[in-house]
Amino acid sequence: MSDRPYVTLSCAMSIDGYLDSAAPTRLAMSNAADLDRVDRVRSENDAIMVGASTVRRDNPRLLVRSEQRRMGRVAAGLPHSPTKVTVTSRGELSPDAEFFTSGDVEKLVYTPHGKARRLAARVGDVATVIGLAERVTMAGILDDLVGRRGVHRLMVEGGGKLLTQFLAEDLADELQLVVAPLFVGETRAPRVVGPARFPWTASRRAVLAGSRQIGDVMLLRYALSDRFDGYERSEQDEPAIGRGVPMESR
Repeated sequence: MSDRPYVTLSCAMSIDGYLDSAAPTRLAMSNAADLDRVDRVRSENDAIMVGASTVRRDNPRLLVRSEQRRMGRVAAGLPHSPTKVTVTSRGELSPDAEFFTSGDVEKLVYTPHGKARRLAARVGDVATVIGLAERVTMAGILDDLVGRRGVHRLMVEGGGKLLTQFLAEDLADELQLVVAPLFVGETRAPRVVGPARFPWTASRRAVLAGSRQIGDVMLLRYALSDRFDGYERSEQDEPAIGRGVPMESR
């Protein structure tokens, strides 16, 4: 994995392991202080990735919100927000989604080779559509991101299918998991991960590298590879941003 981007998985879940409810409107898991922390982590990455179902269901903008952080990136010679990345197996994405229409930043869409031409015609010049073989894998996406796009740090924000793929393929370096003080209890609601064979088992336990209460939620940081950089800045210590430069070790 050393020649692939450093991958941070980030998500918030209920106590019973759900990312959301089954209702059409999104269930707020986090709080303002934690959302600001997520914004800071976004600003430290070269790209932010979500799955196509997240683009369709949540319609996220995936931009750095803090003006100070945006200015810090620009001062470092970077776009105000990281590159946006999504992946779709069916090629069914609307060009009107906020993923495409918000923010003057690069947008990348990975899809099977056979879907690429039709999807490119649909979204036009608002994004770069990349056809990768007949079956897109997360390893293939990471190789393209670092080899052709200059992405050295990738933040993956879900949904559950995407998180499952990165974890099952042992391609993540850390997991930032926020637990919200609520239960969902709906069988049709999306879970953090689906069924899979994961590398972390009773005989290979993930390393809990840190925990912190943020208001009424709890942040758990798990080291998932030997590349885990382990350093978390305080809210008052904004980073000096530079593409591809790893955060210093504790």
